[in-house]
Amino acid sequence: MNKITESLLRVVSDFGGTFKGAYNVREDGGCAGRQSSEHIKLESKKDGPGLIIRVAPGTKGETVYIPACVTHGGIDDLVYNDFYIGEGADVVVVAGCGVHNEDDSEARHNGIHRFFLEKGARVVYREKHVGTGKGRGARRIDPVTDIQMAEDSYMEMDTVQISGVDSTMRRTNALLKDRARLVVRERLLTNGTEWARSDFDVTLEGEDSSADIVSRSVARGKSRQEFNSCLRGKNRCNGHSECDAILAESGSVVASPSLEAANLDAALIHEAAIGKIAGEQILKLRTLGLTQEEAEERIIQGFLK
Repeated sequence: MNKITESLLRVVSDFGGTFKGAYNVREDGGCAGRQSSEHIKLESKKDGPGLIIRVAPGTKGETVYIPACVTHGGIDDLVYNDFYIGEGADVVVVAGCGVHNEDDSEARHNGIHRFFLEKGARVVYREKHVGTGKGRGARRIDPVTDIQMAEDSYMEMDTVQISGVDSTMRRTNALLKDRARLVVRERLLTNGTEWARSDFDVTLEGEDSSADIVSRSVARGKSRQEFNSCLRGKNRCNGHSECDAILAESGSVVASPSLEAANLDAALIHEAAIGKIAGEQILKLRTLGLTQEEAEERIIQGFLK
């Protein structure tokens, strides 16, 4: 891998010079390194770009890394990765993405990830995005995550977009069977003229299935954000979605929730809060010796943790 990829990996996947266990590093549309483990097998797809990742039933305590990096303009990287998580497995998936651009042409990564969780499987999915470089060409990241969850399965998504991504369209679709549980924690920071959109479409089909979706975001400069969520309750279930956003300078945020209940025992709720940083918070920090800018930065950092 080249030096830019190595630098991006340290940001998006906590790379320390090597990965332990199963991994695949994608660089500018190609493979820069791959390794399977005893219980996690990675193989190339035969019908298009991407991987098939198979986690053996009962696998515990392992992590699979599948970061992707674009290191210059003129790259439009599209990849399809399918994850088959065996019954009773309990694993972590790290799928960060970094786009670097010093050129005038666009640099883009579009990762389409499909998860198939078997009965009782558990997955923690970590995805961190960042854009770097001073080129005038756009830096784009457009992830799609499709999830199918069998009975008693659990999936936790921790998604972060740090900075520097000019535009992003983030789509998450999920179908939950009996007693399946989906937890999503999204954190977004946009600045300048950046644009970000998050779409969540979750169907609670199984009895006693549940979903908890929380998005926290900060829109600075003249950036724009859109949050769209649809929870569909087709059985006795619990669904919660929340958009909590801070506006700074001339940023803007639109939140559009949707709830669809087709069962008397479907309990669905949405919360949304959009506003500026509270003046008393800034005042309190300034009495401790911070400047206005330092106080705002400290509050934003704490909000996005």
